[in-house]
Amino acid sequence: MVQRHAPQPLSAAPASGLAALRYVLTDIDDTLTEDGRLPALAYAAMESLARAGLSVVPVTGRPAGWCDAIARQWPVAAVVGENGALWYAEDRAARRMIRWQAQNEPSRLANRDRLMALAGEAMAAVPGTRLASDQPFRLFDAAVDFAEDAGPLPLEEAARIAAVFEAGGAQAKVSSIHVNAWFGDWDKRAGIENLFAARFAPLHTVLDQVAFLGDSPNDAPLFAAIPFSVGVANVLPFLDRIASAPAYVTEAPGGRGFAEFARALLAARQNALEENAA
Repeated sequence: MVQRHAPQPLSAAPASGLAALRYVLTDIDDTLTEDGRLPALAYAAMESLARAGLSVVPVTGRPAGWCDAIARQWPVAAVVGENGALWYAEDRAARRMIRWQAQNEPSRLANRDRLMALAGEAMAAVPGTRLASDQPFRLFDAAVDFAEDAGPLPLEEAARIAAVFEAGGAQAKVSSIHVNAWFGDWDKRAGIENLFAARFAPLHTVLDQVAFLGDSPNDAPLFAAIPFSVGVANVLPFLDRIASAPAYVTEAPGGRGFAEFARALLAARQNALEENAA
């Protein structure tokens, strides 16, 4: 069991810290979504942030195929996918998709059969699991479903799946619905650092302008890296399994928690503008 500090409520976050934010990084599943769906208020919150000039960047374990659609159709500046293996950003003026991946094609293809063989072993070891329904759209990882279309199974079973991958030499991360595994040295933090260096500014130079929202153990690298880290309320059952807890937690879960955060950020910015104008 991991013992870490308890997050403070989002209402305790300093208004000055909220007003200084310029980049909002967010997990997708169970952070923006609820019961597998993206609620209108979460999408509207992303639009409101983008209209206010903030760069919204989903950071997800979801596959490359989804990331292409998200980068094109959502009000986002970029999207990091497959737990940091790739990022996509659409240059809307040039009508061009900019793509980056952490591993070259020969290496990716060489790892594929090994990874899928381990996935088969993991599913045999933990009955009731299955390959994630989005597996055909993945480039770098294997996703074993224990709580989306399968199960739901308890987190102890997800840990057993991860152990099979790790015994085979792969990295494995547990989300709220899948165990994602890959051969490579990236994670969500590494993907974000590469994106910022290429598209914005080196991450360490703008940390006081960055927030990250998440809900599960695979978000730990960014909870640790981003001082203004926020867990939506449904992160609470995971806290004893997360190596680094978020600094703050919302009152509401999922997409409602994300919208709660967006309202607080925009209100703090508006108040700061009014104070400066007075």
